[in-house]
Amino acid sequence: MLLPMLHKRSDVDDLTDAITTVSGEIAKYQFPAAATDRRMVFEIVNREVDLDGNAHQNLATFCQTWQSDEVMRLMAISIDKNLIDKDEYPTAAEIESRCVHMLADLWNAPDAHDAVGTSAIGSSEACMLAGMAMHRRWRNKRRAEGKPTDAPNLVCGPVQVVWHKFARYWDIELREVGMAPGRMGLDPDTMLAQVDENTIGVVPTLGVTYTGIYEPVADLAAALDDLQQRTGLDIDIHVDGASGGFTAPFCAPDLVWDFRLPRVKSISASGHKFGLAPLGVGWVLFRDAAELPEELVFHVTYLGGDMPTFQINFSRPAGQIIAQYFGFLRLGREGYAAAHGSSYATARHLAEQLPSVGPLELLYDGDPATGIPAVTWKLADDADVTWTLYELADRLRTRGWQVPAYPLTGELAEQVVQRALIRIEISADEIDSLLADMREAVAFLERHPVSVPMNQEEGSSFSH
Repeated sequence: MLLPMLHKRSDVDDLTDAITTVSGEIAKYQFPAAATDRRMVFEIVNREVDLDGNAHQNLATFCQTWQSDEVMRLMAISIDKNLIDKDEYPTAAEIESRCVHMLADLWNAPDAHDAVGTSAIGSSEACMLAGMAMHRRWRNKRRAEGKPTDAPNLVCGPVQVVWHKFARYWDIELREVGMAPGRMGLDPDTMLAQVDENTIGVVPTLGVTYTGIYEPVADLAAALDDLQQRTGLDIDIHVDGASGGFTAPFCAPDLVWDFRLPRVKSISASGHKFGLAPLGVGWVLFRDAAELPEELVFHVTYLGGDMPTFQINFSRPAGQIIAQYFGFLRLGREGYAAAHGSSYATARHLAEQLPSVGPLELLYDGDPATGIPAVTWKLADDADVTWTLYELADRLRTRGWQVPAYPLTGELAEQVVQRALIRIEISADEIDSLLADMREAVAFLERHPVSVPMNQEEGSSFSH
C-alpha cells in the first residue's frame, strides 16, 4: 500500500526520529506520489548505503575502492560531460585520445603516434569490442577465400564471465581449457589441441581471475608462429590484460606479452582496476588500423572534422576518462611502479605469514614476474580439519573481511581455493589485522568442529 509522504512534522524535533519516521513512510517499491525534502532523503539514502559492506575490506574485488581528493573533484566537475558528445565536449574527446596514445606507448604499439583504440565502460565492453574485431577479421578472410563462416570458435584458458557472454551473444563456440594438476592456465600444448581453421583467435589472460597468475603470452605466440609455418594456419591473439595490463609494464618490464609480439593484434585492460581510475573505464587498443575492420567503425563529425567511434555503449560519463588522464600525468611510469611495487610487497607479506594461520598451502604468492598483486591458497592436502575455506571465509565476514572461497576449473573443479587481491590502499598493517582475524577464525573453527560443511552456494563470498 502506498503510504502518504511526510514533508514536515512539527511535532518531531529530533532529526533522527524524523528521519526514522520519514523512512518508514516512504514507499520503497512504488513510484512516490509526492516530493520530500532533499536533505531528509539524502540522510535516508546515505544511511541505507552505509549498510553495504566496507569496500576497503573487500579483498575479492579487483576494482579500486579509494580515490584521492583531486580525483573526486575532477569527477564532480565532469558529472555533466557526456563523452560521446564530442562536439559539445571536444576537450574530453582530446583527453580520451591522449590516453589511447599513452597506452599505445606503454604497450609498445608499432606506431604509438598513430594509435588505434578507444575507451570503454570497463574491460568487459573492451573485450566485447576486441572479440567483435577478431570475429570480423576471421569472417572477412574466410569469405575472401570462399570458405564457410558458420562455425567460429574462440580458444582461451580459465576466463572471467565476459568471454562466456561474448561467445553466447555472438553465437561463437567457446573452447575454454580447464585447469589440471600442475597447470593453472592455458599453455601451448592445450592451446594447440583446441585451435583449428574456425578459430577466430586465442585469448590469454594477463592475471587469471581464479589465481592472479599471468598466462604465458610469448610461449603461446611462439607456438602459433610454429603452427603457421607448419600448416599455414594464421591465428590472432588478443591479450585480456584486465589487471596485468597495468601491472606488468611497470613491475615486470622485461616480460614480453604485448605488441612486441607481432601475433598480438589487440589488448584490453581495466582502467578502474590496477589502472587506479574510478569505476567505469576500460581500454582496448589495436596493433594498427588494419586490425580494426572499417565496417565496425562509425563516423561522427565535430568541429568540422571526422571522429571515428567504436563502442557498444553510447552516452556515458567523461569523468572516469579525465580521472584516468590525471592518474597518468600524476604518477607516470615511476609512480605506477612505486604504487604497485608497494602492493606486491604487501602481498608477499601476506604470503609469508599465511603458514602461521593454519594448514594452508600457497598457490600463488604475489610474485610480480608471474602475476598481479594477489595471494591465492588452498587447504593443505594433509590438513586434518573439519572445516573448509567456505567456513573460513564466512567467519572472516563477521569481521568485515570479504576474502572469497571458490572452486577452480576443469580437472581441479573439486579444489576450493581462497584469494586476496592487494590494491594500492591495502597496507601491511591492515594485512596484519586480517591475519589476526584469520587466526582467530581458525581457532574458533577448531573449537567448534563442523558437522555439515558449507558448499559454494552457502559460502558468503563473491569471487568474480
